[in-house]
Amino acid sequence: MAILLIEDDPLVRRGLQLALRRHGHDVRTAETGEDGLRELQASLPDLVVLDLMLPGIDGYEVCRRVRSIGEIPVIMLTARGDEFDVVGGLEAGADDYVIKPAQPAVLDARIRAVLRRSPGPPDGVRLHRDLRIDTVALTVSRQGEPVTLTPTELRLLLTLSRTPERVFSRQQLLEEVWEHDYLGDSRLVDNCVQRLRAKIETNPAAPEYVQTVRGFGYRFGPL
Repeated sequence: MAILLIEDDPLVRRGLQLALRRHGHDVRTAETGEDGLRELQASLPDLVVLDLMLPGIDGYEVCRRVRSIGEIPVIMLTARGDEFDVVGGLEAGADDYVIKPAQPAVLDARIRAVLRRSPGPPDGVRLHRDLRIDTVALTVSRQGEPVTLTPTELRLLLTLSRTPERVFSRQQLLEEVWEHDYLGDSRLVDNCVQRLRAKIETNPAAPEYVQTVRGFGYRFGPL
């Protein structure tokens, strides 16, 4: 897998680059957000591993710009597990995050999990009022207009829409979409739901499709 690692600490950058190469990844590196964006434009990677605290353009802004370029998955590295840092990274569009110091085996597992977030076996086209989900072409459109989703957002939508009105707990969604098999962080789910709603709902504050079942989790609205 082609990985772009954007990390300003030279020791951390070199250590992760060598470790990820031993896990079979082709790793390019950049030490600033500006350099990382230039690398991204030169050759699109399969995934970006992005440090949150960077000189110049910080990780939040880099993540937003990556999202404007395309659907490249992003794993955020943060030295702290503070609510502000984590939520800020997820709201900027990160697919997952790892708290530093990052263990190479854990980071490799997260990378592979994110890259596996393609849908399961194709089962045709799903029509839900003005939403069209093509599980073969992996495209989504609303009122005939294409909707651009990240791989994680797409997998979340496919998981929920596969069985309308079934309630999924946050833990079930973490296991199915993020492939986290531990009692994970529900913020990953909640932030991804918010981003998905912003793209497919007429009124994200009163969603028709991705509905909250208070005290339980989420469901896809009835056909």
